[in-house]
Amino acid sequence: MPTALEQVTKDAMDLPPRQKLALAEFLMESADAGADPEAEAAWDSEIRDRIRAIDAGRVTEVSYEAVMHAAEQRLMP
Repeated sequence: MPTALEQVTKDAMDLPPRQKLALAEFLMESADAGADPEAEAAWDSEIRDRIRAIDAGRVTEVSYEAVMHAAEQRLMP
């Protein structure tokens, strides 16, 4: 007999793509509800540093489309 997690996972995998995304977003938001304030502060600092690096021209931006294409190429057999 499958565990509750295994059953939920199986059911989730049968959802249409948009519903999977909505479920994933809900789960991510619920996981963040008890986030560590120090971790949040560290992420805020990291985000500011990355924005400064882009503004200063120290790094190059990569479009969402390019990132998704590269990810698909790596994940697709």
